[in-house]
Parts: sequence; structure tokens; C-alpha cells
Amino acid sequence: MTIRTTIRIIVQHPEIKTFIKRLTQAALVAVVLATSACETAPPVQEMSDARQAIAVAKEAGAAQKAAFHLKAAEDYLESAEKALNEHEYKEAKYDAKQAKAKALDALKASEDSD
Repeated sequence: MTIRTTIRIIVQHPEIKTFIKRLTQAALVAVVLATSACETAPPVQEMSDARQAIAVAKEAGAAQKAAFHLKAAEDYLESAEKALNEHEYKEAKYDAKQAKAKALDALKASEDSD
């Protein structure tokens, strides 16, 4: 009897089949829980970072010197706030990070224009 035949016989046993099925289901449940648990909390820090970066850019004169970048930052922040209110935390986190990046672009552009 070959190893392949032995494995086939073992796997065909009803108790082994049930065990494999339950193990597979448990693994799938674990994967689903692990991936869904990643974004269960609001992105508080990212939202705060974005707001602060926009405030700093405004203080540096970005409204006059880098209006395009500042507007993009504000639009991303608005989108992040909307997503946050709808409990779409992954989207909110992404948009907040984009808002911060655009605000930093606005800050750099306003500083470069001096």
C-alpha cells in the first residue's frame, strides 16, 4: 500500500472528514474575524493629525499661496468625517491620511513661495 492510498483511506474516514470540515470552518471564521477586526475602532489619531496639519497650513498662509492643495486637504477631511459618521473606519482612516498629506503639501508649497 502506498502513502497516497493510505492518506486517501484515512481522509475518507467519516470522523476525519468531519474533523477536517470543522477545522476548515474554524480557520475561515478566524480569518474573517481577524480581517474585520482591523478597522473596528474610529481613526481618532489620524483625524486629529489631519485637522492639525490643515490648521498649520492655514497659519502659514496656504489659503493664499497653496489654495489648490489646501482645498484638497479640506475635501479629504470632509470625506473622512462623513465616512467616520457612517462607521466606515477604513475609508475614514485613508481619507484622513490623505488630508494630512495634502495639508503638508500645502504647507510646503506656501513655504516655498516665500
